[in-house]
Amino acid sequence: MVGRLATGRRRAAALTALGTLVLTAAPAAATAAPPPPAPGPLPSAARTLGADKPSAHLLRALQRDLKLTPRQAAARLVNEAEAGARAGRLRNMLGEHFAGAWVSGTTSSRLTVATTDAGDVPAIEAQGAKAAVVGRALSELRAVKARLDATARRVKTPDTPVWYVDVRTNRVVVQAVSEPAATAFTEAAGLRGRDVGVRVSANRPRVLDDIVGGDAYYIEDRVRCSVGFSVTKDQHQGFATAGHCGTPGARTTGYNMVDQGTFQASTFPGKDMAWVGVGNGWTATPDIRAEGGRRTQIAGSVQALVGASVCRSGSTTGWRCGVIEQHDTSVSYPQGTVDGLTETTVCAEPGDSGGPFVAGAQAQGITSGGSGDCTSGGTTYYQPINPVLSDFGLTLKTTSAQATLPAPQSGAASDAWAAGRVYQAGATVTHGGVRYQCLQEHQAQVVWAPDATPALWQRI
Repeated sequence: MVGRLATGRRRAAALTALGTLVLTAAPAAATAAPPPPAPGPLPSAARTLGADKPSAHLLRALQRDLKLTPRQAAARLVNEAEAGARAGRLRNMLGEHFAGAWVSGTTSSRLTVATTDAGDVPAIEAQGAKAAVVGRALSELRAVKARLDATARRVKTPDTPVWYVDVRTNRVVVQAVSEPAATAFTEAAGLRGRDVGVRVSANRPRVLDDIVGGDAYYIEDRVRCSVGFSVTKDQHQGFATAGHCGTPGARTTGYNMVDQGTFQASTFPGKDMAWVGVGNGWTATPDIRAEGGRRTQIAGSVQALVGASVCRSGSTTGWRCGVIEQHDTSVSYPQGTVDGLTETTVCAEPGDSGGPFVAGAQAQGITSGGSGDCTSGGTTYYQPINPVLSDFGLTLKTTSAQATLPAPQSGAASDAWAAGRVYQAGATVTHGGVRYQCLQEHQAQVVWAPDATPALWQRI
């Protein structure tokens, strides 16, 4: 035990040193590295992600749906942005011991980081976070869920419509209409009772694509969905939306019934993603519809933590907010299973499909499906936006880059940092002759170079 505590103290000291390097000028390396940046504070995570200056529409929606005061709503957004950066640094340091992170409290003031090694506790607490020592690393939990995903591709799962990794309870959970249904599914995957928890619920998620809403678009003059986020591919403008809304080649018209564009690519089931290329007369903007039809803008696509607040815009129910419950959720719709969704407490109704989810000024995903409604409350799932950008080679339209970003090059061999690429947490890059490790998943913006964004990159 003494040895483990000593290890923890060394990790805490190392992490404190790393934090100093991030927040102040770092010494030049012994090799031919460039000189360090000029002394002075670097932007905080809240400033980098735009959480320090939220729109009035966002604050009012958070107050309404999460029952917050104006001061609590503003504090929550700042705390969530800062917590994401701290969790990223700890994730990189803990390595294979890392078992997840989440925020809690009215203003998301508490960050909890889970580890499988008690020796990590001092390092976690040194970053102002609460440590949770658990039995399984996040990689182990994902391996269990992967077995359920594989099983769902060969057996029908109508009575076990949802399964996910729950970092807060350190287990994989199967949502089923009954205990026997959950048992049959887990046994088919070769898993035992201790491997998977069960949540009994009569709710069966469905896709949300068939009701007229406010800001909508129409597919082949028959189906109506909601526009997601504006994107570009080379010089072609368009928007991301749900894959179940249309197939490649399907024509679309806008909210005003004017010819709009064509589905360029679509994936559903498996994933629930698509993008529509628009024609002349339509211009991609960083705007999304907020409260009362007003506009708010997107600055990037940094993924929020479990427990963070999130808001959604849709053509049926408008601007609604809630909390992120789980990442990496699999949902079995009648049309097939979709993996990698995020579960939220935000309500939604048919017609909201394809609409955008945002956390502060950061794009999170596009509405896939859910259960319940906005009268009695419900659960909604979104397809994370970063996989959409990566899979289809798209660039998110944001306020962070007024100039056009270069086209993403996901298959490039070079490890040099490049704007337009989607980076996963833990990825390493070279920038200005220095190595950096990614703290939070995001698509790189021109103004987010690693040497200037300690909220997103850590020098190694």
